[in-house]
Amino acid sequence: MTVALMWEARAAEGRGAELLEWARARQLAAEPLRRETFRAPQDRVLVITWWDAPYDAELPELPDPEPELVTRAVHRWRFESVETAEPA
Repeated sequence: MTVALMWEARAAEGRGAELLEWARARQLAAEPLRRETFRAPQDRVLVITWWDAPYDAELPELPDPEPELVTRAVHRWRFESVETAEPA
């Protein structure tokens, strides 16, 4: 089974680049199958990691950054893959 962990944070005013670099530099205790990092308007940063594990497995996650670096609490979601489509 594939599990995707999503981590999303919004940077404090003017600190978007710093939050992005902070997230990119974080090492996890184990290596995921895949890891992608995204940025979005309003200085938001999203990191998605994919794992070959049961849905309820304990998996390493990115920590919370320093409170001064973000405008609100980090949002986290966990998803279980139910279907994979190959490009045509």
